[in-house]
Amino acid sequence: MNEPTPSSGPTPPVPPHPSPSQQAGAEAVGSAPRPGVHDLLALRLRDAQQEVSELRAALATRPLTALATGVLAERLGCGPAEAGAQLLALAERARLGPQELAADILTTLPATASGATTGPGPAPPAPPAPPPGRPPPVVEAALTQAADLLGAPAAVLWTVQPGGALHPVVAPGFTEAERTAWRHVPPGLPTPAQQALARGSEVGPAGPVTATLGADRAPYRLAVPLHRADAPAAVLELAWESRPADPTPAERRRLRAVAEVCALALTDRPDPVVADTAPDTAALDAALTPALLLAPEPATGPPADFRVLRVNAAYTDPAGRPPHRIEGRPLTTAYPQACADGLLDLLLRVHATGRPHHADGLALNFLRGQTPVPVLLEFAAARLAHPPGHLLVSWQPTGADDRTDRMLRTAQRLSHLTGFEEDLRSGEVHWTPGTADLLGLPADTAPVPLAALPAHVHPDDEQAVRRVVNSAVDNGRSDSTVFRMRHLSSYTHYVRMVAEPVPDPTGRTAAVRGAFQDVSAQHWTETALAATTESLASTRQEAAERHLLALRLQQAILPPAPPPLESAGLRAAVRYRPSSQRDRVGGDWYDTTLLPDRTALLVVGDMAGHGVEAATGMVALRNALRGLAYTGAGPGRLLGWLNQAAADLTGAATATAICARYHPGTRTLHWARAGHLPPLLLRDGTARPLPLPHGILLGAAEAPEYQEQHLAMRPGDVLLLYTDGLVERRDRAVEEPLDHLARALAGPATDLDALLDRALAASTADTDDDTCLIAVEVLPDGPPGSPDRSGPGESV
Repeated sequence: MNEPTPSSGPTPPVPPHPSPSQQAGAEAVGSAPRPGVHDLLALRLRDAQQEVSELRAALATRPLTALATGVLAERLGCGPAEAGAQLLALAERARLGPQELAADILTTLPATASGATTGPGPAPPAPPAPPPGRPPPVVEAALTQAADLLGAPAAVLWTVQPGGALHPVVAPGFTEAERTAWRHVPPGLPTPAQQALARGSEVGPAGPVTATLGADRAPYRLAVPLHRADAPAAVLELAWESRPADPTPAERRRLRAVAEVCALALTDRPDPVVADTAPDTAALDAALTPALLLAPEPATGPPADFRVLRVNAAYTDPAGRPPHRIEGRPLTTAYPQACADGLLDLLLRVHATGRPHHADGLALNFLRGQTPVPVLLEFAAARLAHPPGHLLVSWQPTGADDRTDRMLRTAQRLSHLTGFEEDLRSGEVHWTPGTADLLGLPADTAPVPLAALPAHVHPDDEQAVRRVVNSAVDNGRSDSTVFRMRHLSSYTHYVRMVAEPVPDPTGRTAAVRGAFQDVSAQHWTETALAATTESLASTRQEAAERHLLALRLQQAILPPAPPPLESAGLRAAVRYRPSSQRDRVGGDWYDTTLLPDRTALLVVGDMAGHGVEAATGMVALRNALRGLAYTGAGPGRLLGWLNQAAADLTGAATATAICARYHPGTRTLHWARAGHLPPLLLRDGTARPLPLPHGILLGAAEAPEYQEQHLAMRPGDVLLLYTDGLVERRDRAVEEPLDHLARALAGPATDLDALLDRALAASTADTDDDTCLIAVEVLPDGPPGSPDRSGPGESV
């Protein structure tokens, strides 16, 4: 007999935190976040303690409520279940506890009503219970009365299922085919019943509607939700062929009274569709692996937990408990440690996304007593469509053999490897799963015998495959080859095949075993590597040839020793220091020559860049300047002409240069610069850079002006011209290394060659660039007509 569970004494204190179901309900409306796993476990413990207290109180008051339920059943002429529901409804309206109302009923009724019969005779029999799968007769009668009240030719009673779906349990005026077609109405579908359920209030009369049961012949609807104490239990819906008049206030009151009767009759009764939506327990028990069926809690809105509805016959609890100790309990209560490890979050994710989850190895901990025991599981979970929202979970511990098989499968998958075996005696051919796909064949292709395999490969590779097959079958030797499959979907497979014979006792080959491996990626990598290697070799050869050409050009125009300049009253020495990197042949150059008017031309320059382009540009500028110098023009004008020649001869390249002309008759040096560093003058044991005249890079402007300076030289003066490879550094300005060079060159030098060696040794440059140096010394005895050796020199 279904009875209410009363409690006596003072109401137990409300826990300081809401229960998990209350928290989940709050989440559904966005009032509070879902609690964490550890908080949920603590709440479960608090709920269990409260449940024990309530059960103890219920046991103390149960005889009182049972007696009052019997009195109501006799007076109302209904069954015990309906009498118990009536007791709960009356207690709620009176705002009393069920046990308090029961005491009032028993104290206000005559003795005969309290169970003390005044005469002999058996008690009247209770009315028979309604057949399973249908609501009680009072519901059908009330539904028919509601339809007659408002002149509706058809009506339907929808019950609310877990998750918010609707199911038609009684539908007078509709055919069974129509009821079957609309036996499951999911939440969110804009039917009148779902709209009334979502609003929690009456909807209609409205129409015409197109999406509900029998909408084609009765499109106008009125839907009224039927409430239990906590939430809607069902929806009463009336249907008309044409738009009805709005119900009068009296009709609405009578309709609400009918709805109240239906709701009261449905209170605490199992939904009539439970039998339709219950899981197929036979199918669950037929599963070979241990499985659990979980229901979400709460049934509506986002769940916060799951309840274990059933476990199958193959299930073995990791903690060693029997099934009845697990079924019906929340998952966080049955397996608190596993839920804390992430099991609950994983199942909530499966429920929310609807995507099944499978793991070959899932590490969880289960409590045995108070001791956590680690278990490695093969795990699978999926959300069911029927019953909606339920989860089917399957897990089983993995053993050593399972782990080995799993590792082998993983290794085969990662290495794109499959196996084959052919029994030559019976002709049976077996392939491991995935072989057809690896070979580029349709998935339903039957295993291909080795003798027929050459017909599926590229014509150029048929002989190689036949050689491997013949080697294993006829000669009893293992062999391998790589072959291409024929084009399928514009893709060519490259497969490595290894075959080994299996001999019988006589030594003949009875079977052939082997493996196929997809080496397409490796093949294309090798092909790309070979092409890259060939390209690099060609590039290296081209670079070597260009380097050799640049080196020869440089050597051709940079003679190892300068021409004699004694007739001009000068002694000269030169140095060229190449870069340590052989592929960085630069554009540094120098030139010393006697001109027809007995003056000496002294030039150093640096062409931008490296390689053949820099070397050819250097050659062009050097030869152009030497030719221009024969005009007798001064250094400033020569650089102006050379700037124009740089644009014509070298394109957009730029260069720096120092151009000097020494007149022996007056011992005067005329010089100009184009973006180059100043020469160093060594006089009386000191070294200093000359003042910089104005002059920009060659090739940087169309018609720049180059300023020219004069310097009166003395016998014994030494002039050093150099390129920036001698002093340039990446980490500081050029003035600092230039001062360092000047200090290193101060003091007497035995000869010019020793001076140049000392300059190179004192270099602090770090750019690894080419370097050219020219050192010229004014001789004590100048040429005829030169000024007195003892006369002081002046800078003009």
